[in-house]
Amino acid sequence: MHTSTSAPANRSTVVASDRFRWRVVDIVVAAVLGVAIGLVFWAWNTVGGLWFVAMDGVTPGLGGIAVGIWLIGGVVGGLIIRKPGAALLVELVAAVVSALIGNVWGPLTIVSGLAQGLGAELIFLAFLYLRFTLPVAMLAGVGAGVGAWLNELFVGSSPNIAKTVEFNLIYLGTLVVSGALLAGLVGWLLVRALAATGALSRFAAGRERRRDV
Repeated sequence: MHTSTSAPANRSTVVASDRFRWRVVDIVVAAVLGVAIGLVFWAWNTVGGLWFVAMDGVTPGLGGIAVGIWLIGGVVGGLIIRKPGAALLVELVAAVVSALIGNVWGPLTIVSGLAQGLGAELIFLAFLYLRFTLPVAMLAGVGAGVGAWLNELFVGSSPNIAKTVEFNLIYLGTLVVSGALLAGLVGWLLVRALAATGALSRFAAGRERRRDV
């Protein structure tokens, strides 16, 4: 009797362990995603930077609406790899690549990547790495945006904590919207597009896409 009741529990433990175990392909794809998204960050440094300045010129804090693309690494990494640490790793690698290529923020880019990736990671953790729907992707983008807001509140040459409450509330609001749309929605659509090509056939995201069609 003892054996029959413990065996299923043991099997479920093994299945959960396998689901969370990183494979070689997971590590390779995380690195490739990080580098590719890092190049996107580098390109967005100019476009998004100009948009940020223009929006901030309209209303201080409104520039956060342009930040979402810099948050997309954690969302895409989490949606594709679906393992603990994936969102954080991909966003961090992307930030390192952006910093190494060169930008105006230098090493602080890596600190930002850490905060943003952790914000997205905590959302996937909250769902126990079991749900990867559009609402979860958008929440992960919001989490990354909140991570960015907290980081910039205390870190940088001009920490936002020294600015007005009004600025910080507007900035937080625009980061939430940008994170949900430019990181969450766009990231989810990007993963769906990649899955449709068959490039994600070794991942659950790719298998789910095949079942949908």
